[in-house]
Amino acid sequence: MQNFNLFKIEKSLKASIDFMNFKEPTPIQSQAIPVALEGKDVLGTAQTGTGKTLAFSIPLINKLILDKNAFALVTCPTRELATQVMNAIKDLISDKINIKTALLIGGESMHKQLRQLGKRSRLIVGTPGRINDHLKRRSLNLSATKYLVLDETDRMLDMGFAPQIEMILKFVPKDHQTLLFSATLPNDIVRISQRYLTKPVRISVGSTTVPIAKIKQETLQLNKDNKYNELINQLLSRKGSILVFVKTKRNADRMVKRLKEEDHSADAIHGDLRQSKRDRVINAFKKGAKRILVATDVAARGLDIPLIQHVINYDLPQVPEDYVHRIGRTARAGSEGSALTFLTQSDRLMWNAISRLINPNYKEESIQNLRFYRAGKKNKNSYNKKRRFRDKKGKKFFFKNDYASTPKYFGKETVDDTSRNDRRKKFNFKKRKNRFKNRSRPKAFKFKKFRKNRN
Repeated sequence: MQNFNLFKIEKSLKASIDFMNFKEPTPIQSQAIPVALEGKDVLGTAQTGTGKTLAFSIPLINKLILDKNAFALVTCPTRELATQVMNAIKDLISDKINIKTALLIGGESMHKQLRQLGKRSRLIVGTPGRINDHLKRRSLNLSATKYLVLDETDRMLDMGFAPQIEMILKFVPKDHQTLLFSATLPNDIVRISQRYLTKPVRISVGSTTVPIAKIKQETLQLNKDNKYNELINQLLSRKGSILVFVKTKRNADRMVKRLKEEDHSADAIHGDLRQSKRDRVINAFKKGAKRILVATDVAARGLDIPLIQHVINYDLPQVPEDYVHRIGRTARAGSEGSALTFLTQSDRLMWNAISRLINPNYKEESIQNLRFYRAGKKNKNSYNKKRRFRDKKGKKFFFKNDYASTPKYFGKETVDDTSRNDRRKKFNFKKRKNRFKNRSRPKAFKFKKFRKNRN
């Protein structure tokens, strides 16, 4: 399809799409929307940032317009993605369409969500954990659900939401349409699709492991102790908004505190923040009030901020697939972006795994040309009194120092007495022993007295 107006959807929905200035559908939209409008199940995979949200939102809203008694449920892995999906859906729902919605996510008031559900909200977006909470409270009734969307399913499984998803599917009637979207397609998702989807239409657009071509990827090899100083250099040399990924929540907070002390406009986002705080942080970053956003992998998927021009991987992700999702936060909707990754010697194995994922022809290489030193300090390995090394034969160990020029054998072999005495004479143990005679030491009776009093 070359134009959204060519889809067989209601006039009110077409008017909303025109108002949002959506002209030409993306490949995933042009393939998924016609199939979904026919009522068929969809198993879709596509690169991040290709417009999957509209691909399921347009058929969803069209179905609710046609069937006034139908309900729809959209599940997302994170609060941010759920909020973003809800905002995109609300933009399409005009006053003429008039479909009430409810956002069910953790970190927000339960009473507010109960009020939304009490108004007969027919379109529900939420995270698996909070949806299950409402199912246990019996405040959510899914018996009339005709349209189910599982968005970023691979991420939900990675986060351990498999039991919650299974529970949700038990409450949804068998006679419903399911759209499952994922950035990757592991075996777990294949099993779920075989179990819960009815003759799904397989839709795949592009490679799910190759980053978007418009992202300029760079790596920088450096010492771990120099990472922060190099980060400052990169922040000063780059223009525009920057998203920095770190490994832990604690590191995110510590880095933001340090950046603010150096007069950088920065904020952090991670799982420990309340939802209201997370929303404020994202909105400030979207509006340009904050230039630097330091995040854990909670922001790696689904976070759609068009202003992100640079992504810096300060720490590598725990899972190779998350690298693709991290750098996919830039170059959104056809724009260009850059991604810089810091690499230290300890990152070798993970970086090889990431490189194999995004490039099947990749040959493993060690991270080379790294300089290991601390600024203003000597190299730790420059002088080591008991540094061991092997001889050319590789069988015997030596101690490299002044007093042991002869080999020290291990195992069953022993050192003969003559050689040992020769070494004692050469090193002159008596002189070294006399060196300690004049040293003051606690007397024995003091120690005994202490022991006596102690008992």
